[in-house]
Amino acid sequence: MPHAGKDDPHNECADTFPPNRYPGMDVLVGGKRFDALQVGVHALWEIKTHQFDTYSDFLQEQVIRDQLREFEEDRDIARACGYLFVIGVSTSAHKAALLEFDDSFDIVVTGCNR
Repeated sequence: MPHAGKDDPHNECADTFPPNRYPGMDVLVGGKRFDALQVGVHALWEIKTHQFDTYSDFLQEQVIRDQLREFEEDRDIARACGYLFVIGVSTSAHKAALLEFDDSFDIVVTGCNR
């Protein structure tokens, strides 16, 4: 499916990192759109290009809680369909904050920015 969002920098990141097996497209699996299906690996990716480091402490915590709920659902869908699930974030601070709340996710720093 064509990328859902109109955020060109986000879509470019989703196409090139990890790289995406279907550039220019999201992947529909189990009724959920994922940002990428990794080339050469049976892994679905969700990419976040938020400027997380610029958020207030309060907003960072809210974003992390919301994202973790989303990621748990995404991972369940991916696993149920036989895929690995990987999260790509722009910064090491975003990765560290996610892992502080839940260290069970596979998270990669992409360096991509909006």
